[in-house]
Amino acid sequence: MISSIVDIMTPFLLAALGGLVTELAGSLVIALEGFILVGAFVALAVAGATGSALAGIAASAVFVTAAAWAFGRFTIGTKANIFITGLAVNLFAAGLTAWASAVLFGTKGVVKPAGLEPLARLSIPAIERLPVIGGLLSGHTVFAYLSWILALALAVFLKRTRTGLRIRASGMDAQAATVRGVDPDRYRLIAISLSGFFCALAGAGLSLGAGAYIPNISSGRGWIALVAIYLGGRTTGGVVAASAVFAVAEYLSNIAQGTVAIPGSLLLAFPYLVTFAVFVGYAIYKKGRGKLD
Repeated sequence: MISSIVDIMTPFLLAALGGLVTELAGSLVIALEGFILVGAFVALAVAGATGSALAGIAASAVFVTAAAWAFGRFTIGTKANIFITGLAVNLFAAGLTAWASAVLFGTKGVVKPAGLEPLARLSIPAIERLPVIGGLLSGHTVFAYLSWILALALAVFLKRTRTGLRIRASGMDAQAATVRGVDPDRYRLIAISLSGFFCALAGAGLSLGAGAYIPNISSGRGWIALVAIYLGGRTTGGVVAASAVFAVAEYLSNIAQGTVAIPGSLLLAFPYLVTFAVFVGYAIYKKGRGKLD
């Protein structure tokens, strides 16, 4: 059970970390869903063509980070509404990947390159049979371990580095940051580019972990990641905990299918119902805190 929850949690966490950076920079990107989708397709396509998962991961990271940079440059430069442009990216990504799949592979359905196997899972013999700890630390793809390392690295980056502190300053008070010689737009662009990088890894983990690209493989993970940012109190540790909550919800919906007398469509919607409930609960909590303050 623990092992499955960790696997489900990984793309949530990676995407949420990317969104967190943009939120702290004062320019929340809602294009995470589209970034994940493109990242998954590019990783699978390049890995299938080269026979190297590493090449696929690298290509995905470079391509989506560059795309996120271009998106940020356009949005900031034209002062366009970032929510509207983010929605446009999500819609465009769905169409782009379907078109590219048809052109490159002759199908808009599942793409599974010949000879490309799902990513290997790393086992740690000394602990894999231990209860709870074994499932938590052993038997995952490299992306699970990478997500934990990146969560820690991001926490240090945001609190201990000049760039990280300036990203946060840009979100807290852009005018004050400008007075102190900091260009908020520059650091917001850095944050948006980082969100592309994190989402590329989330997408690559999904497609390479399965050894195939499935249409709509992101399946709303980018949207759930956005809620995890606020449920987690806009902190890296909180985002980790919130991602785990949503992973548990999805795990429960998966094991309930075929075992309980509830329509399958309702079970599939369970993680999203949890997302909605959490979002509403958080809004009520914040409103109550505001009255107390």
